[in-house]
Amino acid sequence: MRPEHGPIDTDQAWGELYHACYRRLVTQLYAFTADLTEAQDVVQEAFARALARPRGLAGVDNPEAWLRTVAVNVVRRRWRRRRLLDTILLRDRPVSRLVEAAPGPERTDLRDAIATLPAGHRQAIVLHYLADLPVEEIARLLDVPVGTVKSRLSRGRTALAARLADYRAAAPGDPATGPTEVTHA
Repeated sequence: MRPEHGPIDTDQAWGELYHACYRRLVTQLYAFTADLTEAQDVVQEAFARALARPRGLAGVDNPEAWLRTVAVNVVRRRWRRRRLLDTILLRDRPVSRLVEAAPGPERTDLRDAIATLPAGHRQAIVLHYLADLPVEEIARLLDVPVGTVKSRLSRGRTALAARLADYRAAAPGDPATGPTEVTHA
């Protein structure tokens, strides 16, 4: 049985679903959260919740979409809790500036650019372009009107274009900019 086409009811089907979807879901949630560890954690939690259901994913037409929805909802719930905790903690002590570690080699220009977008724009961009979800499904998932999703997509694309404007011009050997000249001293 192919897990993307039917209910999940065997260990083999669970394994196939995990191997077919895990990496794709982590990639999508990584772009969504800008935190690889959190992305891995929420995808694992989504799978755990699916396994804990009395009937598993039986009756679920698209298990990957169900897992994505659960993972996104877990992230959103965590963000709300963090905001509340930050509000409580900041009342009792002064704000101190945190030093962020230098970017590692696993960070890419596009991921960095996506991470700078406001949360709503980032969520819409990731779900539409990385998860390949239609606007209507994104609206249902995020519980916002379709027009809001369209607006966030438009504004997110505009912001990404501005942040990545010099990317093509700076890419060495890019056909659009011609061959890269190498000089030796």
